[in-house]
Amino acid sequence: MRVVVSIGGSVLAPDLDPGRVAAYAEAIERLSTDGCEVGVVVGGGGVAREYIETARDLGANEVELDQLGIGTTRLNARLLIAALDGSANLSPATGYDEAAAALRREEVAVMGGVTPGQTTDAVAAAFAESVDADLLVYATSADGVYDADPNADDDATQFESMSPAELVDVVLPMSRNAGASAPVDLLAAKLIDRAGIRSIVLDGTDPSAVVDAVLRGEHTGTDVVPGGSDEPTYWTGASDA
Repeated sequence: MRVVVSIGGSVLAPDLDPGRVAAYAEAIERLSTDGCEVGVVVGGGGVAREYIETARDLGANEVELDQLGIGTTRLNARLLIAALDGSANLSPATGYDEAAAALRREEVAVMGGVTPGQTTDAVAAAFAESVDADLLVYATSADGVYDADPNADDDATQFESMSPAELVDVVLPMSRNAGASAPVDLLAAKLIDRAGIRSIVLDGTDPSAVVDAVLRGEHTGTDVVPGGSDEPTYWTGASDA
């Protein structure tokens, strides 16, 4: 089973805590031990935002700001690679072919951002599509997909499951509102819809939640299920160990 896990920078390294990074490395190693081919895309989080805001105040243009963000995602990716202790590619992949080659070498393929104008949400979806992943997991600071921004609307309702097209419909208005917090960005949602990738959006604060979701399909987030998709057979046969 091939899975791509997108780990938000604010989830992996909110305060550069080595224990948290090590816990994520443990979770990924558990997936590998249980027979998964694992690709990981790491976000920039709060550190990236601080660099970007500082550079914006200094007059940097949008492409320069994106490059700063990409650099920060790759720093976070290097932290995870260090914690994986030889089981991952030696340095963050800078493109999809490079990441796919790491998978072929039976390594955990770790990457950050790729190109200006594209978030790591979209990178994860494109990576999953490029390697025909069975599952794409977004480990975020949110606990799933809602019909409105739960930070702004007390009546927002979480979706237990939805189609990729419904995900696009939900994310689209959020992407237009300044300050709104979409669970994944619009381009990522469109790529998931185009490729028909089975996906999960969940609260990744506890790395074990990713293990439970990947190995058993057990989580409290949102399933994004393409039309005609059956529950993966590896969930029904997975060990509860």
